[in-house]
Order: sequence, then C-alpha cells, then structure tokens
Amino acid sequence: MRVLSAGELLTVWEQGLMLEPVRQALVLLTSACPEIPPPQLAQLSIGQRDALLLTLREWTFGSQLQSLATCGKCGEHLELNFSVADIRTAIPTQSPESFSVQVEGWEIEFRVPNSLDLMAIASLPPSDTRSTILQRCLLKVWERGEIQAVEKLPTPIANAVVTQMAKFDPQADIQLNLCCPTCGHQWRSTFDIVSFFWREIHAWAIRTLREVHLLASNYGWGEAEILKMSPYRRQLYLQMVGR
Repeated sequence: MRVLSAGELLTVWEQGLMLEPVRQALVLLTSACPEIPPPQLAQLSIGQRDALLLTLREWTFGSQLQSLATCGKCGEHLELNFSVADIRTAIPTQSPESFSVQVEGWEIEFRVPNSLDLMAIASLPPSDTRSTILQRCLLKVWERGEIQAVEKLPTPIANAVVTQMAKFDPQADIQLNLCCPTCGHQWRSTFDIVSFFWREIHAWAIRTLREVHLLASNYGWGEAEILKMSPYRRQLYLQMVGR
C-alpha cells in the first residue's frame, strides 16, 4: 500500500461520489494498493479491508480521529477524540479461508463476510440481509454427521455462528463505549471507518478545489501545479491573496 497524492485522492473522490460505501472503499484501496488485484481486494474479509483503510486514513490525515455522538437519553452532543491505535485490532495478514464451530450437535463450516457479500445485500431490505449473508458464508452444515440445508439451521445455532464470525474478524465490528457527561447514560456506538473516512475525503476535496480555484484565478497556475505544492506552501499563497 502507498500514500495517495492530492491529485490521486481527488480522482478517487470523483470516481466514488455516486457509489455506495462498499464500492467507495474498494475504489480507495484499488488506487492505494496497486500490488493487490482488485478481485483479491474484494475478497478480503471486512476486517482486513477496514484495517487497510485505517492505515490509509492515518497516512492521509494523521492518527487522531474526531467525531460527534448524541446521547439517546438527554440529547447531549459529545465530541469524541481517539486515535487509530485505539480502534485497531490484531488481524493476521493471512487468515484461514474457512472456520468451523460445533454447537449442540451441529457442526458448521463458514467463512467471514467480504465486500462481495456486502454488495449482494446492498439493495435488500434489512429483514433479509442476515439470512442472505449466512447463505453466502456458510460452506457446510451438519447435524449429528448428516449434511443439512442452510435453511434448516435453527436460529440459536445461527446466532452462535454470527458470534463466531465477529470473533474471527474483530476489525469488522468496532464498538465505542460512550458515556454522557451530562446524564451518565452509557451505550455502545458502532464506528464505521468507510463512512468516516469518506466524509473526511469529501470535505477535504471540496476545500481543496476551492483553494485551487482561488490560486488559479489569481496566479494562472494549473490544477496539477497547485496540487503538487505542500499544504503549508499552498496556505501561504492563499494568505497572500487574502483568503
């Protein structure tokens, strides 16, 4: 993986503007990871994918993250400050292609979800997403040694499999433990690096294009020339034109 230049990041942003989040993530990684074929990127587990995105985000905007949350009890707005290291989990670079779990006479072989699975459920109603993911990710199902259809898996056993999926791919489900300083209410909030990183990129892109416009209008420089400048040097020129 490599750092994206300002010009490359703008290109990725433009390519991903109208895409759903899972495809935005793949557009980012395809550009930043030229050594990994796109089909292989799409088959990375969600945790492996998100680990790469965390690293790319750190290289792009730094290690500190700032976000907002709203208390569901009193409505207080919380400012969250944490680092990439705080939410990074240990994920092997190469994980087994499949896992197995035994529960109450059932033995299930499965793999963890990847981006292709998320694409498959993107247009489905929420009530169908869980069953679709299971149908795609369960490889073999036995009940007391006899092969069974995935549809026959009892709900408690399916819940146990989902729990194991999360255990084997922990970076895919990052939960922040929050506490409201006003009312003391405690809850857990999911942190999604894809949507978080893309919002940052979008804000950066709009700001950068405005800066390019101002400098091009005042000095006659081209976009590529301006983007090659360091952010510090660009800001100095913007100050000189009174912006």
